[in-house]
Amino acid sequence: MQKSIDDAFELLPLCKEDESMAQEVAQIVQNTEQSVAQMEFHRMLSEEQDRLDALMNINAGAGGTESCDWADMLFRMYRRFAEQRGYTIEVVDLQPGDEAGIKSVSFYVHGLYAYGYLKAESGVHRLVRISPFDANARRHTSFVSIFVSADIDDDIDIVVNENDLRVDTYRAGGAGGQHVNKTDSAVRLTHLPTGVVVACQAERSQHKNRSKAMKMLKAKLFELERQKRELEADKVNKTKKAIEWGSQIRSYILQPYRLVKDHRTGYHTSQADAVLDGDLIGFMEAYLLALGGKGFVDMADDQDLQ
Repeated sequence: MQKSIDDAFELLPLCKEDESMAQEVAQIVQNTEQSVAQMEFHRMLSEEQDRLDALMNINAGAGGTESCDWADMLFRMYRRFAEQRGYTIEVVDLQPGDEAGIKSVSFYVHGLYAYGYLKAESGVHRLVRISPFDANARRHTSFVSIFVSADIDDDIDIVVNENDLRVDTYRAGGAGGQHVNKTDSAVRLTHLPTGVVVACQAERSQHKNRSKAMKMLKAKLFELERQKRELEADKVNKTKKAIEWGSQIRSYILQPYRLVKDHRTGYHTSQADAVLDGDLIGFMEAYLLALGGKGFVDMADDQDLQ
């Protein structure tokens, strides 16, 4: 790439006399820019798990219908993101809200580097808007937590002691009518030492649902262990709050002004509608660049949205 730039500089004086030479120099610069972007992409997504599919869990926080609706909005946002990148979505468990939206949803995102990009989304997402469920049109704040883990390969050995599990079976529910099972085929696994809960109702067989739920559990335990090791390594103190599960990472302000801001990187945009329609790549790349350069901002100093 350095040689290409050197060649372009050598050809530059000839461009005034030869238009075709100018086009050649422009092509050299364009090709070099693409090569640099490709190198930057591989640098950002160079961790072992980055190429894998992602397992995402969205859970509504306190706030009843308002938070359930926010969870549904985020689920739509990630579906739109997946469509734009050519990824596919596989829902394995969905619990609808009592009045609107969803209480929780677990789903796979299948596609190359899905986890590498979506790992930027783990944490708590905050929404501020005029509630459509409030007859007095008051402003409400809602919270939804998101956890993202890699769909780990089968050859990664993670031992889960059966004595550490609580297994619950229940009847699969949700939309679908004729597809809703009439037997207790859905499976919920609770890992007692960590409190991690996974559920699967995607299959008609209880055995298949349990097998898929166990794979989901191992993926989440693997991600928790990865985060724990990052914290213990203490690479940069200011990243601790950014990668810790449960920290508020992003705010979506729809009223009185429109702004989406990531508190870890400082990246923000006023194009809130585009973000909610899946335009997330700017936030993800800012996160990856900051992660690679350990350049996270201190969220404790972020006063503008408090």
